Amino acid sequence: MIDKIKRGLKRYKNKFIVAFILWVVLSIVFVSPLSVSIFEATKNNGFDFAIFVETLGTLITNPFKSLGISFEAQYIGSFWSVLWKFTLVYFIVMCIGIAKAMPKHEYDNIEHGSSDWCENGEEYKVLSKNKGILLAQKVFLPVNKRGNVNVLVVGRFWIW
Repeated sequence: MIDKIKRGLKRYKNKFIVAFILWVVLSIVFVSPLSVSIFEATKNNGFDFAIFVETLGTLITNPFKSLGISFEAQYIGSFWSVLWKFTLVYFIVMCIGIAKAMPKHEYDNIEHGSSDWCENGEEYKVLSKNKGILLAQKVFLPVNKRGNVNVLVVGRFWIW
């Protein structure tokens, strides 16, 4: 299980970077105007939807202005509250995406029949690095070995 997680994290490392950049962009473009709009709409005992829509419409077109406004003293509490909730939802969705993208079993994306399954050169107890019948790149079946040297080729040959 740990190996599966390590392979999944290694495989999707660049996607984590993209997800982080997307989180930063959405925080600037979406969260800061939303937090200021929520604060302005709830200023007068209750939630005024008309003020919310009007403020959101003006601030979402200029996200850096809304980011500057959201760091003012009266809006900062609302900004951190909305950012906290947005980050939690974003993290949950990202974890679900990672779980769906994880390999289904131990041998996903490993060529079947390759020498990648062998460790510490144990494939060369049977195979040769230098000469014989070519099985794969840099992997040969020696013809001078004792025992069975029959080869079954599965697949097709590509000729360009």
